[in-house]
Amino acid sequence: MELEFLRYSCQIALPGFSEATQLRLQHARVLVVGAGGLGCPAAQYLAASGIGTLGIADFDVVSVSNLHRQILFAPADAGKKKAPLACERLQAQNPGITVIAHDMRVTSQNVMELVSQYDVIVDGTDNFDTRYLLNDAGVLAGKPVVYGAIYQFEGQVAVWNIKNQKGTRSPNYRDLFPEVDSTQIPNCAEGGVIPTLAGIIGCMQANEVIKYITETGELLAGKVLIFDAQTMQSRIIKIGEVTHTAINRLKETIFIPTVSVDELKSQIAAKSVRLVDVRTERERDEFDIGGEHIPLDELDGYIDGGDETVNTVFYCGTGKRSGEAVKDIMKKYPGARVFSLDGGLKAWIEQWD
Repeated sequence: MELEFLRYSCQIALPGFSEATQLRLQHARVLVVGAGGLGCPAAQYLAASGIGTLGIADFDVVSVSNLHRQILFAPADAGKKKAPLACERLQAQNPGITVIAHDMRVTSQNVMELVSQYDVIVDGTDNFDTRYLLNDAGVLAGKPVVYGAIYQFEGQVAVWNIKNQKGTRSPNYRDLFPEVDSTQIPNCAEGGVIPTLAGIIGCMQANEVIKYITETGELLAGKVLIFDAQTMQSRIIKIGEVTHTAINRLKETIFIPTVSVDELKSQIAAKSVRLVDVRTERERDEFDIGGEHIPLDELDGYIDGGDETVNTVFYCGTGKRSGEAVKDIMKKYPGARVFSLDGGLKAWIEQWD
């Protein structure tokens, strides 16, 4: 066996595998969007398996609260940009592949150019706007999207937009969830997640990518695998063989104006800001940084365009719900001076404690 294949000898020895199969992996280009709890393990095993070109897209920085599940990073990495750091670690793991950092926020303005460079998209995101954006871009570009999601003790995996033998496409995310009210579904930082679940689901995503590229096994196309980490039981829900959604264009990304922790502290000191906490009563009782308390589901009846001379800053645990508040107000009052606290109370506590 040639030296270049020695690293992969155990997988080449698999039934149905060969050196020719390994070459498919080496010629493949895979994009992982989100270097978080799912993206870290998925990227690690894709790099180890010999994916020829691996792209990592993420605009965020490492946070201490990420470390229990984002296993590419260490405490000394707090505050550093995730994408270039993840690529540095992955390149050290396998010097024989090409790793590309996309240190950027994926938006409707850049997503089509980004996905055009790759054969497969791995959805490792933690917000619904980007998840729908990747799904729709995958459909428009004719690229498969390997979906993964985790919350508390439950995870999901599926493969969207696979070309069928008759030339049709398998279902995509909008066949399962045409629209989701993301304000009602907390993310991992707010609802919690067991760290091992991120590793399990991320590895399953990598497994589906390898199966797709090497044309081995049965893909999770037209179905969703649901895994329960507490009972170690899984079930597969069948959606169908063909998509029934018509996606003709991308939904434009709405840019949510934010303020940093430093900026907010300065505004509070100058008494030049209206501060609004959109969390629940229970969260408010545990800790707050002042301001009015209007839970997100009650916001519509209390907030208008606001005072044009004063900034209104909304905050929550991570910036997710406050971002939704800002987005909704901007739709109704385009000129409103509304902002979301970037990173939420998590960023406030980490920076000031």
